[in-house]
Amino acid sequence: MAFSYMPGFGNDFETESLPGALPQGRNSPQRPAYGLYAEQLSGSPFTAPRGTNERSWLYRIRPSVKHTGRFKGASYPHWKTAPNLGDHELALGQYRWNPTPMPSEPTDFIAGIRTMTTAGDALGQSGMAAHVYIANKSMADDHFFNADAEMLIVPQVGRLNFVTEMGVIEMAPGEVCVLPRGLTFKVELVDRQVRGYICENYGAKFTMPDRGPIGANCLANPRDFKTPCAWFEEKETPCRLIVKWCGAFHETMLDHSPLDVVAWHGNYAPYKYDLATFSPVGAILFDHPDPSIFTVLTAPSGEEGTANVDFVIFPPRWLVAENTFRPPWYHRNIMSEFMGLIHGQYDAKEEGFVPGGISLHNMMLAHGPDAPGFEKASTVELKPVKLDHTMAFMFETRFPQMLTRFAAEAPTLQEDYIDCWKDLKKRFNGTVEGDWS
Repeated sequence: MAFSYMPGFGNDFETESLPGALPQGRNSPQRPAYGLYAEQLSGSPFTAPRGTNERSWLYRIRPSVKHTGRFKGASYPHWKTAPNLGDHELALGQYRWNPTPMPSEPTDFIAGIRTMTTAGDALGQSGMAAHVYIANKSMADDHFFNADAEMLIVPQVGRLNFVTEMGVIEMAPGEVCVLPRGLTFKVELVDRQVRGYICENYGAKFTMPDRGPIGANCLANPRDFKTPCAWFEEKETPCRLIVKWCGAFHETMLDHSPLDVVAWHGNYAPYKYDLATFSPVGAILFDHPDPSIFTVLTAPSGEEGTANVDFVIFPPRWLVAENTFRPPWYHRNIMSEFMGLIHGQYDAKEEGFVPGGISLHNMMLAHGPDAPGFEKASTVELKPVKLDHTMAFMFETRFPQMLTRFAAEAPTLQEDYIDCWKDLKKRFNGTVEGDWS
């Protein structure tokens, strides 16, 4: 079983896979049980306020200094880090892509990461990168940690397990998980091939948004976030550890598995969330509200109310607003929106935006419903209707998202995406009624 988790609010959890492995009353006893080593993993400065101070104590077979040897460079050319400027010659625009094809060669999770956009500056710990992942091979003896960012994983096709040093997280489409900065893990495939999305968050950790006037309930509820139970492997065979650090990749060989934490307690841990437990709120009389009401997690910036990254979903929900244009309105936005579709259909783009696809609407570039969507929403009878069998999401950031060469030259790029608005016609004719013929 897993524990409830409230990300970013200091809850402390404890779990052990052997009885008595977790010390009581002290963090670093002179001689921990089972001959284990005590080690702290910190996700915040030591002096951070109590509400944001994040650390966990790990009790492991070997300390992490034994999990690193002499590093050498490693190459993952499709994984880019901000700033990543001048990478292509594609002009500014609104863009949309079809799903990234599954790999034809054996490809594990790390090798299958393809960066679509980067934003901000990883060295300045601000901004993000948006990736897709494709894989058809498990990481049997390879392990990885990311020193640059925490990683929000959004599966779209196939089940997979994130086997971390703090426990195993089983994942399926419709769920998301967050892997903290510096956490060692490997990925095992349950299904033959997998695909999904990743938000690599360089800035402050994801937390739950304040509800404000909404009050104590709805949106994402703390009890639905789950952390794993302690699990370890005592494997004395060659393994490889890959590290992403300041945008570069390094690897070292080990003679044992680094996933050897027998017990842990603290509040710096991986967690997962079932998107079906999100409780949406909306307009129950008129007007379409801002999409911020669908925020599941937010990574704050130094400016109040302006996120480094927001993770927003558009789940099944009832539409009941009267005398209202119900889809998202046409708009230009200071935030940059990277959008994906997990399954179903998105109500503002009924054609061309398919599960596994991507759209990018950068800061101040106009976007909104396509012409068929506008026609339908403008003329349909406004009775209560449920949007069902759908799940779209958005990585939204305060920074412009810069395309990578992979994204700009991908054969999945829809060259005719801009044409989805070409049939929007002039309806102004000088009368109050307008021309709706």
